[in-house]
Parts: sequence; C-alpha cells; structure tokens
Amino acid sequence: MDRKPKWLRQERLPVGEKASAVLSTIREHKLKTVCTEASCPNKGKCFSEGTATFLILGPSCTRNCRFCNIGHELPSPEDPEEASRVAEAAGKMGLSFIVITSVTRDDLPDRGANAFARVIREVRKKLPRAGIEVLTPDLDGRRDLLKIVLDEKPDVFNHNIETVRRLTPEIRSGADYDRSLTILKNAKEMFPGQVTKSGLIVGLGETREELRETFTDLASVFVNRLTIGQYLPPSLKHHPVARYLTPEEFEELKEEAKGAGIRAVLSGPFVRSSFHAASFD
Repeated sequence: MDRKPKWLRQERLPVGEKASAVLSTIREHKLKTVCTEASCPNKGKCFSEGTATFLILGPSCTRNCRFCNIGHELPSPEDPEEASRVAEAAGKMGLSFIVITSVTRDDLPDRGANAFARVIREVRKKLPRAGIEVLTPDLDGRRDLLKIVLDEKPDVFNHNIETVRRLTPEIRSGADYDRSLTILKNAKEMFPGQVTKSGLIVGLGETREELRETFTDLASVFVNRLTIGQYLPPSLKHHPVARYLTPEEFEELKEEAKGAGIRAVLSGPFVRSSFHAASFD
C-alpha cells in the first residue's frame, strides 16, 4: 500500500494545559486509557479537549486481534480499587460523559462483567449526572454476564463488530460475527430502552456489498448508533491495510448505514469507537 493520502495526515497537536492535566490525572490514579494503549490517532485531540476513554482490567488482552495494538501478555489480577480510582479521576477531570472499555479477559470466570458494574456504580456515586458509555468485549455471548453490566443502567452499551462476516475469523482472534450480533440483540431484548452502539473499521479488504450486509445485520438487532473509521495498521506486524477510503466514500457509507435503519452514524477516516461519544446524535 502506498503512503497515506493527504486526508490522513494529521498535524501534531501541541501538548496544552488540558492535555497535560489529563495525562497527569491518569498517571496519578495509576490508570490506563485505550487512547494510549491502542495508539488511537485522535488521542492528542481528545486529551487537549480534556477527555479520555478509560481502559479497565489491565493493558493485556487474552486475544490477539490482527488490527489491534493492545498487548496480549499474561493478564494481571483484578484490582479491587480500580473502580474507585476511575471515579476519582473522572471527577477530577470534571467529565460530564465517561467512556469505559476493557481488554478481553477470557481468563476470568465472569469475563470482566462485574468490573464494569463496579466502575459504573462508583462513577454514579461521584458524578451522578454524568453520562456513561461502556464498550465491552463479547462476554462469550452470555446473557447472565450481559445482565450484570446492564443492570447498572449505562446510558450507552457499545460492542464493536469491527469487520464484516467473511473477515472476522482472520481479523478478530477468538471472536465470532454472530456472537457479536447476539450480544447486541440480547441487550435490546433484555432492556428495550437501552441505547446500543457498534463500530466498524474499513480498509481491511471488505467489499462494499459486505459492508451493506453488515449495516443490515446491525439494523436487524436494532443498533442505535454506529461508528465507521479507516483502519490504520499500528505496525508492520499487524494486518496490512488493503485500501484507504476517501472522505467522500465515508459520507456514502454513512448514508447507506442510515438507509439500512441505523439512526445515528459517525463515519470518517479518523472516527473511532469513542469519537465524540458525548455528542453522538
């Protein structure tokens, strides 16, 4: 693949007062963010705006997806104080909307569901008026584990399907396309008022027709929100990018997803799952 096109060349943002404060708070509370661990291209912009996406349950994943920069060394034990530290950090940062995600923890009996529940409870105590979005792994598709998370009433439940059906076995280690659809479907069946969300990365080798089929599948399980962004390989060891989509193509995908029945869609080269989460609609 040739060099990145001009629309994918971002100017490096200076580390301003807000960004420095965010980084300082994260370090002070011994926390991780997916912004840094996953090498998100938006981290400078988000930090400069005083926002970040908290990564719980450690920085090491039990899966090894070919698109992701998260480490996959031996996972660390659960930290019983992590939830309170996230709440303290969110309070110090003055956040009105908090996004919480995690690595996949197939080694834990509850796959990390109770950790999400604890963080939601602690954040609600500290910031009762703040919005909360959780971006969870597939929890093995188990309804009992999903219920643990949704019983705490997050404002948004997010689970990323990431790519089209054909590419899922190659791209998403240990994942299953239908399992991801099922967890989104179950969230709506169990809690009909729950806002649900998913995300796709494009440029992995999918076809336009496969994307349309994915939009239809997500609409069929009543997903409310969708993000679509360009795949950018974190390193030469990761899956190579097949193609860079133009900004015009991202606009076309947005309209096609909305036409399939997904109400709110963010689509663009730098869009990521937590991009503008607080003002999605």
